[in-house]
Amino acid sequence: MSVAAATEAAPERAAIDSAVRYLIQNYSPKGNRVGWLMMASILVEAWDLYSIAFVLIFIKEQYNPGPLELGLAAAGTQGGALIGALLGGWLSDKIGRRWMFLGTMTMFVVLALAQAFVPNMTWLIIIRFLLGVPLGSDISTGYTYIMESMAKGQREVMGNRWQFMFAVGEVITLGVIAVFLVMELNHETLWRVTLGLGAVPALIILFLRHDVPETAVWLVQHGRFKEAKVVAQQMYNDNLAMLPNHDVVVEKPSPWDFLADLRKDPIRWRATIYGWIACFAQGSEFSTFAFYLPVLFAMIGVSSVLGNNLVTMALFSFAAISGWIGPLLTPRIGHRGIGIAGFGIVLVSLLIAAAALYTDHKYILPFAAAGMLWGHYWDASNCMTIPTMVARPRYRGTASGFAYMFVKLPSFLAIFLFPVLFTAIGQANATLFVAIFPLIGLLAAIFILPEVYGYEAD
Repeated sequence: MSVAAATEAAPERAAIDSAVRYLIQNYSPKGNRVGWLMMASILVEAWDLYSIAFVLIFIKEQYNPGPLELGLAAAGTQGGALIGALLGGWLSDKIGRRWMFLGTMTMFVVLALAQAFVPNMTWLIIIRFLLGVPLGSDISTGYTYIMESMAKGQREVMGNRWQFMFAVGEVITLGVIAVFLVMELNHETLWRVTLGLGAVPALIILFLRHDVPETAVWLVQHGRFKEAKVVAQQMYNDNLAMLPNHDVVVEKPSPWDFLADLRKDPIRWRATIYGWIACFAQGSEFSTFAFYLPVLFAMIGVSSVLGNNLVTMALFSFAAISGWIGPLLTPRIGHRGIGIAGFGIVLVSLLIAAAALYTDHKYILPFAAAGMLWGHYWDASNCMTIPTMVARPRYRGTASGFAYMFVKLPSFLAIFLFPVLFTAIGQANATLFVAIFPLIGLLAAIFILPEVYGYEAD
């Protein structure tokens, strides 16, 4: 590029943003389809994250690993996803949403199949860590896609549906494992087939994603106006007359630019800070609480693996209803309303569960668990939507990946470390400890989060 072209890049930033909005508003008839394709990928993540929890008993039976190896096998995907969220968000802004969308699912197909053929625990841990990288990357890329392909209001409802899809994925996973248990499959066959089956929905999603459009938007964002005009003319019979007929040099976004840009606008800054806090709080409350669900079931008389699966299925079926209702309520009560209600319900439910454990009223526990999950599927619904939505378009991949990092960090730490704390302080004290996280989220929703429903970044 010439020096003249480079000097023109800064004043034409407004033209770039205007052209991007024009393309999205006028030529995104598949926006809703793109949104559901992103949501469908969460089924794949749910399968991998939760299937391992119910087949670890069979993996332990075969390889007899130590506690450290077992913990790493369970938490490895979360650790990989932590790296994938940061790397994937940055790459999404750098090389394009579409290529990341396709690349992450291709990696998942290969790595999910590889799980089924590992020869020992070391390889299982390595494969599961690598598997987490495309999972973390896919979420950050998908949220960026939703915010750029759907209209205000619609994009927020769609983005908030990710918890509903997690619940559906969990129910499907548990249902398939229950069928395998009833069939009395050989235990080695059961865990290998269960882990490898994650490749099937991933392959279907990869096929459906193949024609997802983005090229003209991506070219405009990177100042390649000549190519953008040709592509837009071919695809939409529109030559993007608002853009000049020459290319400009556009500065590549960096994480530091993203953070500096956020600080310029107090609304976007406060909303993003809330998103990070909410991501951390909801990830912590769920990962810790979910750890002792099997212990809770044993306390009320559920002892078999099959019985554990069926009771968990019932709980997550109930949670799926919450995950569907929460996004539908968002236009009415706003993001603050969903956050306050969700964290408030979780806090009250955990306090009731702790009281039941302290007073030995164990019959209350299933109801407290149901209440906790209902609230969780509200408070977690918008923690990714808000930071991605309020970011400027050129930073949205980075913003989404940064937010997802705050989901995966506590998830990894909780799965890996919480069993030790649980054993050390006991069930009632552990439940009271977990209540700290929804309390933090509730205070953040009340005092930090401005109402940003329908917000449009400049």
